[in-house]
Amino acid sequence: MSDARLEEFRQSIDNIDAALVYLLAERFKVTKAVGAYKAEAGLPPADPSREGRQIARLRTLAQSAQLDPDFSEKFLRFIIDEVIRHHERVR
Repeated sequence: MSDARLEEFRQSIDNIDAALVYLLAERFKVTKAVGAYKAEAGLPPADPSREGRQIARLRTLAQSAQLDPDFSEKFLRFIIDEVIRHHERVR
């Protein structure tokens, strides 16, 4: 038995998931370049001040988008930690 409405919802979710994957791929391409630049310039892999500003900015965006700010912070923290791990490997 097919539920057309459910399938429509699922197709939208699948499209959004695909967009998220491509956006994350683009983001990591840029952060990879940042890591290479930081290594060349002798800069540390992490920038806690920027990270704090980014998390605060994302929490504000999340609130305006009616998304749980705690979830958005956890999500960004996961991404930041992964980026730092990549930057440390470049050194």
